[in-house]
Amino acid sequence: MTTHETTAPADASQSSGAAADLTTFDGLLAAVTDPTGREIFDPATGAVVGRTREGSPADIDAAVLAAAAAQPAWASRPVEERNDLLNKAADAIEASAEALAELLSREQGKPLNGPNARFEVGACAAWLRANAAFALEPEVLVDEDGTHAELHYAPVGVVGAVGPWNWPMMISVWQFAPSLKMGNTVVLKPSEYTPLSVQALVAVVNEVLPADVLTVVPGDGKVGAALTDHDGVDKVMFTGSTATGQAIMRAAADNLARLTLELGGNDAGIVLEDADPKAIAADLFWGAFINTGQTCAAMKRLYVPDSLYDQVCEALVEVAGQMPMGVGLEEENVLGPLQNRQQYDIVAGLVQAAKDGGATILLGGDPDEDQPGYFYPTTLVADIDNDNALVAEEQFGPVLPIVRYSDLNQAIVWANELEVGLGSSVWGTDLEECKKVASRLEAGSTWINKHGAVDPRVPFGGVKKSGYGLEFGLEGLKQVSVPHVISW
Repeated sequence: MTTHETTAPADASQSSGAAADLTTFDGLLAAVTDPTGREIFDPATGAVVGRTREGSPADIDAAVLAAAAAQPAWASRPVEERNDLLNKAADAIEASAEALAELLSREQGKPLNGPNARFEVGACAAWLRANAAFALEPEVLVDEDGTHAELHYAPVGVVGAVGPWNWPMMISVWQFAPSLKMGNTVVLKPSEYTPLSVQALVAVVNEVLPADVLTVVPGDGKVGAALTDHDGVDKVMFTGSTATGQAIMRAAADNLARLTLELGGNDAGIVLEDADPKAIAADLFWGAFINTGQTCAAMKRLYVPDSLYDQVCEALVEVAGQMPMGVGLEEENVLGPLQNRQQYDIVAGLVQAAKDGGATILLGGDPDEDQPGYFYPTTLVADIDNDNALVAEEQFGPVLPIVRYSDLNQAIVWANELEVGLGSSVWGTDLEECKKVASRLEAGSTWINKHGAVDPRVPFGGVKKSGYGLEFGLEGLKQVSVPHVISW
């Protein structure tokens, strides 16, 4: 069943058929629950959160056709009107913020507090407002000798967006905010693990948008493939695994759909000799453990020089030991469970590989299998070889391997030798030296004395098998547009 929550005109404050109060958790859940649909379970407790509608390839076809029909009228609106509607959508999100955060916490598992559920909902509103504020003006290319040429940007048409389960609401906004701003219409396919969150977000946003401009169709991989393969989709935006991104690339060849692919990563951080271990410990921790490590651009391997190795390990253990993990609705927690059993098993297997390789477990590594939920304890691993699976493969969980190095050039080689290149970071007190090292790292983004600090104004994307294309800022707007040169 295609989910579209409103048929009201754009200036209506409420959708014509919306009886539920979307500012309350019960009202929000009622608006997106299908009593006969598939059960969604809380990964922290195992309790049923709700039942999701399950779409089909036929629903994708209907949604794409409706989006294509709605797109010319949406694009014909002055950009100022579209900006105003993005700001009104942000207002609607803020009015429903607590209900959205509770649903997100129950479905995804992330705690309300810390850089988690409330943070994610706030980022959704912030990204909408940022995109509304951007101004992508025509660029004068030549204006001399009787020749004038300008570069304009036109809507691409219908955008098909497929999102992940780790930041389901925020990444959906990353996809649809710039697309809508530039005059495109959007069909979203959320992860089958977190469909209620995205349906709820769309229900709230659609209180202010015209019909068929933004539609969500939940479902399994066949539904996602129907969207990314659809010949009516002009642009595909995908965040997820490298293997799925490669399959989307192959499918896009038939109709030459444009692509933005944000794929897997295994981000490296390099600590330099002049770093202050205690001063950077908290930022190192959150660079690795934000969203309980379930973040594409989280730091997943840390290289530390011999001279600071013990101090950095000790400082990280001290910080990590103070971070409470538990059920997300309990206000004191800042770390939660893995979102699903498959990811839990991956993390557990990689920690076991570290143990088998003779690594030292500084903290954690001992899950309580009798505890409900997919909780894996915060784990720090030292004395580990660079070729151990925990270092070479993306763990995507609350585990950080800390690798010792004696030669900075060797650390840079290690950081660059994998096939992925999403983010990276350099940590030290000499900014110029940090910049030199940063320039040698093969990644779409390199942060200095922080990690994973995305900003709606700053372009973000990967290199190598971490995908291609940019999101955020003016460059992100260009990626959901088609260039048009006008000369006279």
